[in-house]
Amino acid sequence: MIAKLESVPDGTTATFERHFKHSVTSVWAYLTDNDLLPEWFSELRVKELRNGGSMVFDMRDGNLIEMRITACKPASVLEYSWGEDKVRFELDAEPEGCRLLLIETIGTLTDHTPKDLAGWHVCLDVIAALLDGGVFQDRKRAWEQQYETYVALVEEYRLS
Repeated sequence: MIAKLESVPDGTTATFERHFKHSVTSVWAYLTDNDLLPEWFSELRVKELRNGGSMVFDMRDGNLIEMRITACKPASVLEYSWGEDKVRFELDAEPEGCRLLLIETIGTLTDHTPKDLAGWHVCLDVIAALLDGGVFQDRKRAWEQQYETYVALVEEYRLS
């Protein structure tokens, strides 16, 4: 399932929706537990998990970028800055597991936007594999395939 792009007052939202046959608590752990985060996003860590706290992005060149947490409701909502934009995760229990929405609010679409969207898409696929006890093979190839999809999606959206 590819992201859905929508125009909003402060730019564009890209919404990814996933349904997992796992509890909200299990999915929340992958988003917030520093022991699990590296399994799907090696550069990302939680510094302080609370409203006003922060996430840290390791640029792998000696630089750490601190991203402010703007919304945090345990096992429900996690939102933080993502450069000039923001990323929001929403979790809701369902009869057979949970629904995850990842909503990236993008101020300005750029040539880099499809790269980020493909990255988030693959990250969610990796989380799904990990939750199911599997291993995700060849992230680079998966990203390359998704990147082409998101280049087309962003272009179509711009033209609409």
